[in-house]
Amino acid sequence: LALALRRQQQVYEKSRIGQAAARLIFDDDAIFLDSSSTALAITKYLKRHRRLTIITNSLAVAQEMLDASGVAVVMPGGTLQRDMASLIGADGLELLRKFNIQKGFFGAHGLSLSEGLTDVSADEAEVKRLFVEMCHQVIVVLDATKWGKVGLASFAHFEQIDQIITDLDAPADLVEQVRAAGIEIMLV
Repeated sequence: LALALRRQQQVYEKSRIGQAAARLIFDDDAIFLDSSSTALAITKYLKRHRRLTIITNSLAVAQEMLDASGVAVVMPGGTLQRDMASLIGADGLELLRKFNIQKGFFGAHGLSLSEGLTDVSADEAEVKRLFVEMCHQVIVVLDATKWGKVGLASFAHFEQIDQIITDLDAPADLVEQVRAAGIEIMLV
């Protein structure tokens, strides 16, 4: 029962984070949404946009946007990574370099002061690393359980991050240390 309640709480937190992130997205924007569950939580708040372009390697994000007629979805080519339901590989990304991606929204397995943003998949981290470089603004969306964790591969260092949107349970000491590094943090 406790585990079910914690999962329900995480879904609620991700929904709040997704809603806050969606308020940063406007018609005519070109954005990147990664294959994280928190980035997926943003999509339900984007369906009424017009002339919005979502670039994603997430099959779930693309499927979620099928009924959003004012939203164009662009996906890179690549190899199917089944456990993340995403496309990985750098081959398809070269085509996307022509886009001016205003904002990128990135989830992570972990955020640590020493390793930055990390993922459990080295292949997924490589795709995220390339998209971090292509986005004008890098916005991290993650719940409190990710703070202080380290995954297998890093994909972004703090100097590459513009903003973090997280929930109120994020550890206050780490939040303050990250703020001191010059990163804007939105607690929702």
